[in-house]
Amino acid sequence: MSSLARTRADFPTLHQNVGPHPLVYLDNAATSHKPRAVIDALARYYECDNSNVHRGLHALSMRATDGFDAARARAAKFINAADPAEIVFTRGTTESINLVAQSWGAANLRPGDVILITEMEHHSNLVPWQQIAQRTGATLRYVPVAGENAQHGLDLDALDKLLTPEVKIFAFTHISNTLGTINPAADLCARARKAGALTLLDAAQSIGHEPLDVRAIGCDFLAFSGHKMCGPTGIGVLYGRRELLDAMTPWQSGGGMIANVEYFNTTYKPSPERFEAGTPDVSGAIGLHAAMDYLDALGRPLIAAHDSALAAQARAALAELPGIRILGPLQNSKRSGLVSFAFKDVHAHDIVTFADQDGIALRGGHHCNQPLMRKLGLPSTTRASFYVYNTPEEIDILIKSLRKILKFFGS
Repeated sequence: MSSLARTRADFPTLHQNVGPHPLVYLDNAATSHKPRAVIDALARYYECDNSNVHRGLHALSMRATDGFDAARARAAKFINAADPAEIVFTRGTTESINLVAQSWGAANLRPGDVILITEMEHHSNLVPWQQIAQRTGATLRYVPVAGENAQHGLDLDALDKLLTPEVKIFAFTHISNTLGTINPAADLCARARKAGALTLLDAAQSIGHEPLDVRAIGCDFLAFSGHKMCGPTGIGVLYGRRELLDAMTPWQSGGGMIANVEYFNTTYKPSPERFEAGTPDVSGAIGLHAAMDYLDALGRPLIAAHDSALAAQARAALAELPGIRILGPLQNSKRSGLVSFAFKDVHAHDIVTFADQDGIALRGGHHCNQPLMRKLGLPSTTRASFYVYNTPEEIDILIKSLRKILKFFGS
């Protein structure tokens, strides 16, 4: 068992019962729990430094500003960005992608241009591109997901054919939140760059689970959320290459992002401030800083190995259950720390509801992947997703519960 299992003591939320059963939390792809270090950082801010930033000359405002600016620098270091100015704070992955679609997309897309995404995208990396395609007249196209015999990876031959000179941006997920497929981000970005297209990487499912280096990956934009990496909800990051951000216009306006306002004209601050209208989520940024420190203290390569081992154990145990269909890659090297599955005669919502009675938190539904689910011929799946505080024993509890549920339904 990985030594990381001992980190459970750092997470207060895990030490509770659901009814008579100890909590087994396997819904980490939806949101992760927060370690004491993050909770303490939030408490310190609100108890000692609560103030607005970049505006006040009093002690509290200056301390809050120092903490907020330090979080931006820490986020740049966390993903190896060249400059803290390449880090824009947002509410999360969804807002980060919308920012690029509405700002960069509105200015650069025209009829005849192509936006390329994949069939495995979360709605947050699909609907914004639908909207901007309708607004600009650009065409939206999809890289197919290969079938189960190809382990639900992307069809790379189709990708090469789709990467025509008309493609202006290729936006894709690093890890599928339904399939668990790990896409070869650096290779995909290199193919797009060769074709003259920009890239946006949705790193929501990978950011807290493995090291990420935007310069090594070669992406032009990257989006992630704090709450999936032990940080607070309501805070996220958009990384963008500096020259791209500097050429983009604000998509929201208000205080904090202006250089000068006259009655009939306004000039804006440079990036990243021009994209952060209004009072920012100061506490969220400070909590995110603490989360990044926490994850790096554990070691992101160790976290990746821990999560992969749990997913491999879960997949092998699930495969022994009757009437099950397991999605995603067979090879551990191509699969993240989540497993989605469906039973022939039992709906995912029933699985999740009955498992909750045993204290197990799972996710059931379409996982904001409705087009993909239709392609797979499934109304929904059950998803078990693992993180640094999960243990092998919790997988045994899950399998025992599933056997009991299947027996109840006569499967």
